[in-house]
Amino acid sequence: MTPQRTKPLRRKRRRLIALVLAASLVYPTVTYVQVLVYPGHASFAARTVDWLRQMGLDAPVNAIENWWYTRKQPGTDAPAADALPSARAPGVAAPGSRPVDLTVHSGLAGEGKWVPGARAADGGAALYTTFVRPDPGHGSVVAGVAWLNQDLTAATLVPGTREPGGASGSGYAVPPGMRSSLLATFNSGFKMRDANGGWYLDGTTVGTLRDGAAAVVLTRDGRVGVGQWGRDYTMGPNVVAVRQNLDLVIDGGQPVPGLDQNAAQRWGNARNQFQYTWRSGLGLDTHGNLIYVGGDHLTLRTLADAMLQSGITRGLELDIHTGMVVFTAYHPDSPTTAPTRLLPTMASPPDRYLVPDQRDFFAISLRTPESHQALQGVPGR
Repeated sequence: MTPQRTKPLRRKRRRLIALVLAASLVYPTVTYVQVLVYPGHASFAARTVDWLRQMGLDAPVNAIENWWYTRKQPGTDAPAADALPSARAPGVAAPGSRPVDLTVHSGLAGEGKWVPGARAADGGAALYTTFVRPDPGHGSVVAGVAWLNQDLTAATLVPGTREPGGASGSGYAVPPGMRSSLLATFNSGFKMRDANGGWYLDGTTVGTLRDGAAAVVLTRDGRVGVGQWGRDYTMGPNVVAVRQNLDLVIDGGQPVPGLDQNAAQRWGNARNQFQYTWRSGLGLDTHGNLIYVGGDHLTLRTLADAMLQSGITRGLELDIHTGMVVFTAYHPDSPTTAPTRLLPTMASPPDRYLVPDQRDFFAISLRTPESHQALQGVPGR
């Protein structure tokens, strides 16, 4: 073949290669843009990770997360002051039920001491908060704790634009009718593809409600139950919402055996249990009060320890990782008081769930005639 004929062939070959490369970038580029502009609150990092998983890169993402988070061991010294809730006076003792101060290993100022939040019409505090340090070997680890009196509160499960997806009568945010009595909002569980369970609201089921799964169960009176689906709870006319997530972490007042082994990936992908990362949990105490726990640099084991220390006798892990763990307290009894995060280091804006969000979440309101009426207007009530 002459040099004159070879040059055009090379040019054609280069053009063909360029076209193939350009075409191969079209799909990932289009899907990435779609993920970045998808409606609902989500950080850039969360959207990017979601896109990588959507592109079939679950295994590399899991491997990187496990490598990164297992090597970021927390410090052994006391936590920095800006990692703790702002110092607050306990205030005047509120009438009615209140939790007993928690037993702590070596207390910092305020550690394990309950601070009352918003109060109901009778003056009783519906919410108390504190913090604990559940990891004796790493003194910098802090977990925030919130205690909710279910006699004074009512809960609802709100879907997100992506999780679980589908239509929503709430607009994927706290319904306007609930906001005047809104007491707290907090994150739900893993994405449904990773939760190893189902999701139910208003007669609509996403996935399959798995027997044996850990479940948050909401009933028509606004109360929250936490237990094992098929053993502690089953479907019935009084059940309005179910959010399953992995298996129970605490059962019968004890950690479930096998947390460190995570056999059959009962608590997420292999070695997830060793990550020092943001984690959250939810459970009930012996009196049926609802307790939320969340903090950074927790392994699955130290999350379980924090839950036990907080008084949980049956509980499950909720979501994990930066930006996924958020509990915000509101002050319906003092409308001029700004909402506050359970821990100042929680990386989400305090008003996160007042605007549409990509992820499902829980909203807690004071039991008032207005909130009861608003709940009746929310799907599932």
